[in-house]
Amino acid sequence: MEIVQSKYSPDDQNDIANSHIGYRMVIEPTDKRIQVVFNGETIVDSRKVMIMEETRLPPVYYFPREDVRMDFLSRTDRRSNCPFKGNASYWNIEVGGKSAENAVWSYENAYDEAAIVNGYVAFYWNEMDYWLVDGEEMNQRSATDQIAKTNPLVNWLVRDAWKANSTVEHVEALAVALMSAGFPLSSLRLFVRTLNPQLFARFYSWRRDGDEVVENEATHAGVQSEQYLNSPLALIIKGEGGVRRRLEGPDPNLDFPVLEDLVKEGTTDYVAVPLNFSDGQINVLTLVTDEPGGFTTEQLGNLYEILPNLGRLLEAHAQRISSLTLLKTYLGRNAGERVNSGLVKRGDGEEMHAVIWFSDLRQSTNMADTMSREEYLAALNLYFDCVVGAVIDHGGEVLKFIGDAVLAIFPIENPNELHPDACAMAISAIHTADKQLFEVNLDRSAEGQPLLNIGTALHRGTITYGNVGTERRLDFTVIGPAVNETARIEDLCKTLGERVLMSSAFASGAPDGLISLGEHSLRGVKGSQEIFGLPSSGQQIAENI
Repeated sequence: MEIVQSKYSPDDQNDIANSHIGYRMVIEPTDKRIQVVFNGETIVDSRKVMIMEETRLPPVYYFPREDVRMDFLSRTDRRSNCPFKGNASYWNIEVGGKSAENAVWSYENAYDEAAIVNGYVAFYWNEMDYWLVDGEEMNQRSATDQIAKTNPLVNWLVRDAWKANSTVEHVEALAVALMSAGFPLSSLRLFVRTLNPQLFARFYSWRRDGDEVVENEATHAGVQSEQYLNSPLALIIKGEGGVRRRLEGPDPNLDFPVLEDLVKEGTTDYVAVPLNFSDGQINVLTLVTDEPGGFTTEQLGNLYEILPNLGRLLEAHAQRISSLTLLKTYLGRNAGERVNSGLVKRGDGEEMHAVIWFSDLRQSTNMADTMSREEYLAALNLYFDCVVGAVIDHGGEVLKFIGDAVLAIFPIENPNELHPDACAMAISAIHTADKQLFEVNLDRSAEGQPLLNIGTALHRGTITYGNVGTERRLDFTVIGPAVNETARIEDLCKTLGERVLMSSAFASGAPDGLISLGEHSLRGVKGSQEIFGLPSSGQQIAENI
């Protein structure tokens, strides 16, 4: 039977049809009568069938729609992508109360290699009751082309891909493997979404003329830009399948702005394919070449075969990054690293010396009662931005939000140090937070909104830093008398009318210039101790607007 190919360059036709090794695809017609039965109903009856033979896959029968009972089909949202056939759309089939989900597919805008079956409909063999050829039931043939050369990318995936210890290493290893397999790569890029309150995704870019894989970040704000929204990445992330554009010739399809830049660089072929994770997350892998003729079907077929397993390997790296990011976000930088390193049992932890910070938002109850939920949350987040940002920027770690209170620490490596840096950094953080709150309150005052006033206590002592709670619900935090005393000192801010108070233990290691406010008793703490404040210029900044 004569092989019929879609219109394509002669070189690639030879590559597809006549090659006896590597990945290949052959599409040929048959004049036999093919019927497909589902739940006792003949849903296809055709003599105009196209048979697709693809390396290491069973043959697939494609039917013209006029020979298909399309009234039994209902389109779904599912999409899949083949880098050399195009994006497939899917349908459910339902006959007499029996249904099969996404059992029918079609390439409705097929790439050149598969253009001959553009718009044709195919069925998953095992979802149907039975198939007939010229009236006799037929069995599905096993995968053809068994003498095909082993896919070199499969060998790499099995033997070497697992050796990469990070996504950066994996991208570099993938690029090297593709080049070794004959891919004429000029650049490769991986776009991986991430669970991060600040970042939407990370880019990993490899270039043939570069020295190393470059990692960049895409913020949540950045993916709202026109550049991103008008890119193939946005289309694929939405689930619309992949994108391939041949950029040679007098009139290439430049429907994405990025393609115009690629043409100027001499690019001949651009391929962007979805890379799926097990939870359904869609990421994107892009390949670019400046080779005349672009990528061959064999090359893209070899890539297509390994994409599912490649996705699982990359998912392992991505999950490790996401896990650590979430731990740092919700527990704090040092606490997150400790938990990630194995401190996960109740009682795991350590004693440490630290400056302890405790801040509280003033009049928050009244604000919550008189403001809308949205207004109150916005005010609360502004306060947290000022305080938490100042603490982190000066080397501290925020451990907990207790309602509208902030508990943080500045670790001290040497408890016997006379003037540890942590004390000076904590005071610097106080001044930074004051300045930021001052700017925020200028705007709030102009808008007639309640001002954000806080009380902050600084103490110094030995704390237990680790896991507390039950076996089923743990919290990695700090505990100990010094923590309780810090909270009690903060309570004195209201009594003494001060915004910042410090213990004598803290003051003994702090820079000169603190003001003694006398001896005071702390609620629930035996005895009394000398309490210190900042010079008047450092107090009550917000109230003086």
